[in-house]
Amino acid sequence: MNNLQGAMSALITPFKNGKLDVATYEKLIKRQIKNSIDVVVPTGTTGESATLTHNEHKECIEIAVAVCKNTDVKVLAGAGSNSTAEAIDLAKFAQKIGADGILSVTPYYNKPSQKGLYKHYEAISKSIDIPLMMYNVPGRTAVDLSADTAIKLFNNCKNIYAIKEATGSMERSVELLSKEPKLCLISGDDAINYPLIINGGKGVISVTGNLLPDKISALTHSGLRGDFSKAKAINDELYEINKVLFCESNPIPIKAAMYFAGLIETLEYRLPLVKPNKKNMKKIEKVVNKYEIKGF
Repeated sequence: MNNLQGAMSALITPFKNGKLDVATYEKLIKRQIKNSIDVVVPTGTTGESATLTHNEHKECIEIAVAVCKNTDVKVLAGAGSNSTAEAIDLAKFAQKIGADGILSVTPYYNKPSQKGLYKHYEAISKSIDIPLMMYNVPGRTAVDLSADTAIKLFNNCKNIYAIKEATGSMERSVELLSKEPKLCLISGDDAINYPLIINGGKGVISVTGNLLPDKISALTHSGLRGDFSKAKAINDELYEINKVLFCESNPIPIKAAMYFAGLIETLEYRLPLVKPNKKNMKKIEKVVNKYEIKGF
């Protein structure tokens, strides 16, 4: 489980003519490996998992596992759903295909109680042997996994080892680690990667990492080894890009940024997501041009 922390990138899913662009997806993952990312995270929010078919979802995980095979880079597969049965199916597939662990988002839309959330994660945990990271992002799911429920799951389920904390609240991260220091806390908000690591976080799952994996890797590794001045300097340097990448709903801006950087050939989304408006397109392009972005 200690291998499933550090610098992690929440991979975009490239499309071409409405279908998964396998060749580009493989190239993007290889670029992550080349730039010292520790873990790639396919089929999460940034990977447009909500509009992938189940076959596409599984194919993305399978590709990530295949590309990372015989490297030091691990695969933390997005395997969440608002249906516990569907989440279990994805989790079992991820384990079978060779993923190192899974990232499982809190069930969205149906707004379960804390008891329901506990039972949901407990059932997924019992269905697999590989590590499970909880993912709390109430701004998207309309439900908040409380600190007490998360800690109870961590203590009672042997393979639940971590939480991706994306509430945007530093207070929540302080609460979690003050109550359970052994919990592996992962930043889910690029803007606060540095302060969360200083607070005891063990890594980041980054949107910006798609574009600047070298910077996210350097920030995270510096912070984790105690070189806080270097980590802060990089976090400050990334402030403008981190901010613009959320000028519209993720992953709309990051895919546009990747397009402007020449990392994806086509700028395609799955409806209901569409391209950024003209004003934001110009803003994203302007900010992207300020950074040195490494190619393939």
